[in-house]
Amino acid sequence: METASPQRVALITGGSSGIGLALAHELAKRKFHLLLVSNQEAALRECKLDIEKKHGVSCLTYCIDLTIADAPQMVFKFCESNRLEAEILINNAGVLLFTEVVSANAEKLLSILQLHVTVPSKLSHLFGKPMVKRRSGHILNVSSISSVMPYPGISLYGPTKTYLRYFTRALRSEMKIYNVNVTCLIPGATATSLYDPNRVNLPLAMKLGIMKSPEFVARKAVSALFQRNAECIPGVLNKVIMVLIPLVPMWLIHLVHRKTDFLEKGKNTL
Repeated sequence: METASPQRVALITGGSSGIGLALAHELAKRKFHLLLVSNQEAALRECKLDIEKKHGVSCLTYCIDLTIADAPQMVFKFCESNRLEAEILINNAGVLLFTEVVSANAEKLLSILQLHVTVPSKLSHLFGKPMVKRRSGHILNVSSISSVMPYPGISLYGPTKTYLRYFTRALRSEMKIYNVNVTCLIPGATATSLYDPNRVNLPLAMKLGIMKSPEFVARKAVSALFQRNAECIPGVLNKVIMVLIPLVPMWLIHLVHRKTDFLEKGKNTL
């Protein structure tokens, strides 16, 4: 007796908002079935209903806190239990932490390391094995333009995104011989909930071209993924920034840090 083939899905972490949700809609337009993973249960329910209504594809959800130690294994077991096969893995879940390292909440410090380093590495390992066996699949890792910005205040965010960029580059070489594509998305500032609208004028920033919409980023990312590109940097300005930012001398960065008070530096008591 033949058994039914597993359902092929695009698995997106952090898929209930921001770039992750925009990627979900973009893939659903192309008739990919989805598995959205997030810790936002109510948002996941709304996303599922909206995507299925708009695009006519199945959208499954799995609510889990990816910062817990065995979260990647739990996601993989969920897929095994539900006969889901990740044709596309998108490691998008992340958090922005803007503070001095010594001022950071210890729990948030560990969370950013888990989400940007451990989780994508483990998920790529777990879901990459079946892709290698099938000789097909795509992995998209979401880094950031801050991967070239060793700046105060993003001393945790930037370097972890740097890890993602170079991890993706190396993984791409390893997986290429198995016909598995690995692409790195490197977005600049994007109008998502990572930014406090009380501090950042999102509509103005988008109008000026400083920020891009999640939908714009998602379109560029999905196109680059299926073209099997190594990296995707959405927007001309962001491409220019990626070239120029590494040329900024560290003495100038230190000077700006000393002359501004964004981080309330020097006010920590240890």
